[in-house]
Amino acid sequence: MNTQTPPNVQVPDTAGLAEAVRVLVAGGTVAVPTETVYGLAARADRADAVAGIYRAKGRPDFNPLIVHVPDLAAAEALAVFDPRARALGVAFWPGPLTMVLPRRNDAAIAAAVSAGLPTVALRVPAHPVMRALLVAAGLPLAAPSANRSGGVSPTSAAHVAASLGARVDLILDGGSTERGLESTIVALRPGGGWQILRPGPVTEAAIAAVLGEAPSEEPRGGAIEAPGQLASHYAPGKPVRLGAVAAEPGEFLIGFGAVVGDVSLSPSSDLAEAAARLYACLHEAAAAPEPRIAVAPIPEEGVGAAINDRLRRAAV
Repeated sequence: MNTQTPPNVQVPDTAGLAEAVRVLVAGGTVAVPTETVYGLAARADRADAVAGIYRAKGRPDFNPLIVHVPDLAAAEALAVFDPRARALGVAFWPGPLTMVLPRRNDAAIAAAVSAGLPTVALRVPAHPVMRALLVAAGLPLAAPSANRSGGVSPTSAAHVAASLGARVDLILDGGSTERGLESTIVALRPGGGWQILRPGPVTEAAIAAVLGEAPSEEPRGGAIEAPGQLASHYAPGKPVRLGAVAAEPGEFLIGFGAVVGDVSLSPSSDLAEAAARLYACLHEAAAAPEPRIAVAPIPEEGVGAAINDRLRRAAV
């Protein structure tokens, strides 16, 4: 077995961060850990750099990208913040919350980042490596998950290397990610109202508590407003059966709680642990010899709603 580290993988020490900044400033791509999953970063202010993300991922050009910035002030330079947005920023940033807000006319970001929309998706990440990179580069960074489009998101540098390989210029190996599930995406509608576009670690109830109102109930249009909204997404490349209490012949079973599988999201039924392990388990299932995957039932509560959202898209 070849266990040699690929040449484009570096540790995020002083030299590694300096090399990452060099690559980003030149318009290249860098895979970097966040507290959610590994992101594929490029400078958000240049169309050619953003195009490098789309080429590496094979990502549809109608799917917008999240822009990562170091703090609330940097975010306010790119989007129009009302009191609701500021309240959410104070409550949840740095952290796994992305806000979709009206883009400023003078925002220094490439049009491709927003995929033609008048909005921009913004996040202030909490991971020390990503934060150090943002400060050192002095640039807003577009950074979707560092995997081929539609596939299982990466929670380790090894996942990135297996999915993208030499398609990415540099991979910073910061170990396994803590949350293991992409950020919650909330859209704040001009004039009032808000909606969850993608469930994640920050729950709907937590957002409602800050805003003092329930989410809007009116249906959205069919347009893609944020990452992770495609019907088929996070796919492991095999048929996936949900709600399984036992494996059928030819299935690799991902367990949870009392359902004991080939691997388990959480033997103790801990939803936070299940979220952190979700993609690692899907990667293991994808690499297993069984031609199909089965997944134990997950409660539709708290972060369980986000886990089930990813599983339903993986099973399409």
